[in-house]
Amino acid sequence: MAPSRMWLCCFVLASSLLFSLCLAVPVKLTVRGVTTVAETEDNFVCATMDWWPETKCNYNQCPWGKAGLLNLDLENEILINAIKAFDRLRLRVGGSLEDQVLYEVGYAVKNCTDFKRTEGGLFGFSQGCLHMSRWDELHKMFNETRAVMTFGLNALFGRQKAKKDGTLWVGDWNPQNARDLMEYTVSKGYKVESYELGNELCGSGVSARVEAEQYGKDIVALKNVVEEVHPNPTSRPKVLGPAGFYDEKWFNTFLQTSGANVVDGLTHHIYNLGSGDDENLIHKIQDPFYLDRIAQTFKDVSSSVQRFGPWSGAWVGEAGGAYNSGGKHVSHYFADGFWYLDQLGMTATFNHKVYCRQALIGGNYALLNTTTFIPNPDYYGALLWNRLMGKKVLAVSHDSSPYLRTYAHCSKHGGGITVLLINMSNSTTFRVRTRNDMNLYSASARRLLLLKDAPEREEYHLTPEGGNIQTDVVLLNGTPLKITNGSRIPVMNPRLVDPSMPINVAPYSIVFANIKGFRAPAC
Repeated sequence: MAPSRMWLCCFVLASSLLFSLCLAVPVKLTVRGVTTVAETEDNFVCATMDWWPETKCNYNQCPWGKAGLLNLDLENEILINAIKAFDRLRLRVGGSLEDQVLYEVGYAVKNCTDFKRTEGGLFGFSQGCLHMSRWDELHKMFNETRAVMTFGLNALFGRQKAKKDGTLWVGDWNPQNARDLMEYTVSKGYKVESYELGNELCGSGVSARVEAEQYGKDIVALKNVVEEVHPNPTSRPKVLGPAGFYDEKWFNTFLQTSGANVVDGLTHHIYNLGSGDDENLIHKIQDPFYLDRIAQTFKDVSSSVQRFGPWSGAWVGEAGGAYNSGGKHVSHYFADGFWYLDQLGMTATFNHKVYCRQALIGGNYALLNTTTFIPNPDYYGALLWNRLMGKKVLAVSHDSSPYLRTYAHCSKHGGGITVLLINMSNSTTFRVRTRNDMNLYSASARRLLLLKDAPEREEYHLTPEGGNIQTDVVLLNGTPLKITNGSRIPVMNPRLVDPSMPINVAPYSIVFANIKGFRAPAC
């Protein structure tokens, strides 16, 4: 090679290396390990199963297929193994049509028919029917997978539409059909961990609404039924509500009306990305300033709990990011993890106990592909959270770009802490060093808390195949995550790293780092 060409090659190589180094930004991540700021439930990660039939369509597409509760293949091996992998995954059974579902048991219902498209019906559908044979099948699947069931009850049963208001429903809720279902469930030895009353009936409602005072009376009636059917308080299901979008006045009035120790979980819904056909959806999901807008809602819900329901806890009962089944070209791709995992971190920080993702399967926003059942990228993010992030939430801060999102919890197993690092930048690598904020201690005490010969750090780097965030193939430490030949979830082993080295967070990546040598007194 001619000297001039060799010099040019060396110059280009050196320039490329220098450019890469310039884009590697050092970050000091401060974790306050002395005290916790919040605490979640053990099964914080939750997913939903919905009633939508095949004819649920939006934006010239019908993305639900046979993924609704009444037609889903409950014996599919991938489905079974995907749920089992979580070890007691909470599944919230409910959704928009739950207030039109009748239960074919007892004497309160005389005509129980399947959902049909109906002009003038709520969400364009008639009433539907849950046959007890299907209820049996659902519980067989729940028992096999050790999943935890939250079941949404029909809260419009017995009510009538108000004459002068097309969306307001009036009159007392009739609990008889719900009671009959509970008694059948107990007689079979089935387990329902919690019952939720209605779906999106609070505030201005979506397709129907109930006033806060009336709903407060009705949830007291539900509590009474639950206590009568389940006299043993150690196995008694929880009572949840109102399962809708937060309206401060409505929520506070509801809690005051229902009174102490009635509501065990204050559930609200989140679709902060807007409609599924929004052309800006892919940009919203990468914009930390846009994602921050919802933080006030989480804070306000927590405030309502503290002021009017301290015996309760805040739950996100349903969240799909973009409503109307999600975004076809965003919600099931790697990019959605920027929103989803950030939501998990944010809600935990604001003392939410459970976060239910819409949906386990069905629509564009599902954790599992609607037709093949193959896990989408968010499934693996949820699974890593479930396995690594403990209940106790720690305060965390850093001195760098807002495009680096950071969260920290006490580790679920093995001591130390686990940090979640989300890099929404398409060009910047962050070299993160964690720092223990031990300001409550003297310098000598801080030195005693440092662990010598710390074990290797366990890192899980999630990246999109080919660097394209609009892909449904996710890599773990450089290897594609794919279902095994036995329809099982692949093994997810960490990369072991010298704890003295920084955590390198590549552009467009999500990293969980389990730092076993991090001494946090709060843990």
